Amino acid sequence: MEISGIISAIVIGIVIGVLGRLAVPGRQHIGVLWTIVVGIVAAFVGTALASALGVAHTDGVDWIQWLIQIALAAAGVAALSRNKALR
Repeated sequence: MEISGIISAIVIGIVIGVLGRLAVPGRQHIGVLWTIVVGIVAAFVGTALASALGVAHTDGVDWIQWLIQIALAAAGVAALSRNKALR
């Protein structure tokens, strides 16, 4: 992976984190930086999972990969929000 790929993955991770946070109902008790970190991790893990499932590279927009990444980000935000150590 080249540096441009890593930078774009970070930017996409930020978007994924925000979308994951919006998918979780109610107020989340984590900061913006944690949301960004969760999004970046969800982007990388979601891409690996989509590749393993064979849905990472399709014609057009990779909707299934995006859904996997957003679901992982939502799960991460919800898990961190419940963790009392981060409050």
